[in-house]
Amino acid sequence: MNKLLRSMMVLASLLSFSAMANHEVKVGDLKLEKPYARATVPSQKMSGGFVKIENKGGADKLLSASSPVSKTMELHTMSMEGNVMKMREVKAIDIPAKGNVELKPGGLHLMFIDLNKQLKAGDVVPIKLKFEKAGEVEVKFHVMDNKPPAHGQPGHDHSKHH
Repeated sequence: MNKLLRSMMVLASLLSFSAMANHEVKVGDLKLEKPYARATVPSQKMSGGFVKIENKGGADKLLSASSPVSKTMELHTMSMEGNVMKMREVKAIDIPAKGNVELKPGGLHLMFIDLNKQLKAGDVVPIKLKFEKAGEVEVKFHVMDNKPPAHGQPGHDHSKHH
């Protein structure tokens, strides 16, 4: 690989990290938006990770996730069976061609298993995501409180109140 190309790739990777300020990462045909993880209490050993994945190309699959903050990570789905919410591991998360999938509370999500530290609101945790076609990418997930957003904060919505 020539020096110019190599320096351009280094520059591109640096720019993709600075792009995290607006919570967006691109890998192959995929765009990952607003990655966040749930804050935990000190004794809590599990947490969820959420991100919207937009696909501009052919079908792909999210195969795995890993992070230095937990022993393992799993891909999970939640579904209602009767009145009970069940959570189970899935082997891969399909990302439809020219479509998108949102990992969000109550649906598909990433699960931190056996956290080695408390996730505090304001922290940023790296998660390596491995896609079948797009390959691997490290994404910085911003740790957010579980509390509903306060007045004036993004996500605050009066229509959800009783």
